[in-house]
Amino acid sequence: QLLFVESGGGLVQPGGSLRLSCTTSGASTRPLDFYAISWFRQAPVKEREVLLCITYSGGSTDYADSVKGRFTISRDNAKNTVFLQMNSLKPEDTGIYYCAAPRSFYCSGYVDSYDTWGQGTQVTVSS
Repeated sequence: QLLFVESGGGLVQPGGSLRLSCTTSGASTRPLDFYAISWFRQAPVKEREVLLCITYSGGSTDYADSVKGRFTISRDNAKNTVFLQMNSLKPEDTGIYYCAAPRSFYCSGYVDSYDTWGQGTQVTVSS
């Protein structure tokens, strides 16, 4: 079973930056680089939304207008890790951030396309 582990969250002031990491643990049958991977955010009292996705070959798609130009997704297959670089953070970026792989192996902007979730990492943007 593929299990995702997110890390790198924390408390940051508005305008600051964070880099989140996504890797896998457990008895995964394939390394992370086999999968397209997306980052998600679930803000308080809001539904989970897809932010960005990166294909196994490194192409990326932005799904959330609210983070365009500020967030970047990348991967280091040698480290079995996908990153989310978040710059110019705003209080509305506060939430729990998750990574996941689409069932179809193709990037998707629909949360229903994903069904294996880690614990997430909390990001709080506040002064």
